[in-house]
Amino acid sequence: MGTVAIVVGVLLLLACLLLGWLAVRRVRLMRGGGVDVCLRRRPRVCGAPRDSAAGWHFGVGRYRGEELAWHRLTSFRFGPTVSIDRNELEIVDRRAPTGPESYAIPQAGVVLRCRADGEELELAMAPGVLTGFLSWLEATPPGRSTGYRQAS
Repeated sequence: MGTVAIVVGVLLLLACLLLGWLAVRRVRLMRGGGVDVCLRRRPRVCGAPRDSAAGWHFGVGRYRGEELAWHRLTSFRFGPTVSIDRNELEIVDRRAPTGPESYAIPQAGVVLRCRADGEELELAMAPGVLTGFLSWLEATPPGRSTGYRQAS
């Protein structure tokens, strides 16, 4: 019984250390100018209804010059999980979260379906974050096009 208690204790200690690392990582990303952004790489998961909440991941987005670096909260990776180049980004559609999505992404007020480098993805963010995102997207130097278009 003593060996089992030691193994359980070590596993609990490791779990606490991992959770502590994730918490410290999030605080550091947010202090460095990060914003809460949820991301879904495949807007329509195979066989799932269109309004499914499947595939959403919480993360922190940081603007780094010409790219949005998205860091998944539950990742131990040091760098960004996804990098989106502003010049390759096109907003295809804009909508409110559906019923099931509102539980999966509670802070989101807007879901943007985007295309970047030939890949479709969805970004969900609060209205204030959306304002900053659209300002960053439109703020390219003169003579460059972002492919940005406002969904009606």
